[in-house]
Amino acid sequence: MPWTLPSRPSRRSLLTGAAGTVLLAGCSDAGPPGGDTGIPPERRMREAAVRDSARLLERYDATAAAHPALAARLAPLRAAVAAHAAAFSLTPPGAPSAAASPPGGKGAAAPAPSAEPVAPKPADALTALADAERSLSEARTIDLAGAPGELARMLASVAACGAVHAYLLTSTPGATP
Repeated sequence: MPWTLPSRPSRRSLLTGAAGTVLLAGCSDAGPPGGDTGIPPERRMREAAVRDSARLLERYDATAAAHPALAARLAPLRAAVAAHAAAFSLTPPGAPSAAASPPGGKGAAAPAPSAEPVAPKPADALTALADAERSLSEARTIDLAGAPGELARMLASVAACGAVHAYLLTSTPGATP
């Protein structure tokens, strides 16, 4: 019986290949992007991760505001994104964080306008939010190449969480995989 390749590669093999490619592509003598700004690379990476998470939080808030029926479904995912922003933040533990407060709480302001408008149909809005999660997850996977140990572990964990969020946002509630 001749040996044949499987019809599709597994997700694990694709991720492993992509990670290897990113690591090889990241090896250069060009120095830090944007020149030496005097800010440590880890700090720049953390600040960028906080900004990215804040933008994603804005998208969750805008989607929940545009489609109130989705708010309960989005709440746990939004809470996880807020926790990611807090984890990447350089703010000391226990200090108040704007990203951690849920929308609509006592004294909460209206959600900031999202860079992209929310789709009028709930299913399309969920797909757009899933696309944003997937895109950020992929960007964080790429960022692993230049991250120091602990930050790299955090980026990997949050990237995996974002991939799960994308899946949950596009799956039918109550359906089994």
